[in-house]
Amino acid sequence: MSERSTTTPPTDAQTEQGTGCCSGAHSHSLPESAVATDVELLATLGNDTRYEALRVIAEADDDVCVCEIEPALGVSQGAVSQALSRLFSAGLVERRKEGRWRYYSPTPRAERLLAALDETRGDDRD
Repeated sequence: MSERSTTTPPTDAQTEQGTGCCSGAHSHSLPESAVATDVELLATLGNDTRYEALRVIAEADDDVCVCEIEPALGVSQGAVSQALSRLFSAGLVERRKEGRWRYYSPTPRAERLLAALDETRGDDRD
């Protein structure tokens, strides 16, 4: 039979002194503007089309044209253009214009985010 560990609630004196389990919530160190930026970035990645477009761009050997992304995702050119615009606004892709075409590449931040996601997808049996 295994022994069950028990904890005792903090005494009134511990609670008043700020010790024990409920010593008060600690605020995080990010400024409000950084929180808003991070939430916007995560919201941008929270859409299948935008996320897959970023993956296509990041995994390409060279800059990617809109005309190459559309068939890869199986959505309309309008949906791809809207996704790319949002990715650009979030600072996840860079774009350059050549003639009438726009070419996209991932930003270093996008590459780090995708690498972090890939790393967390490892074997969960550890």
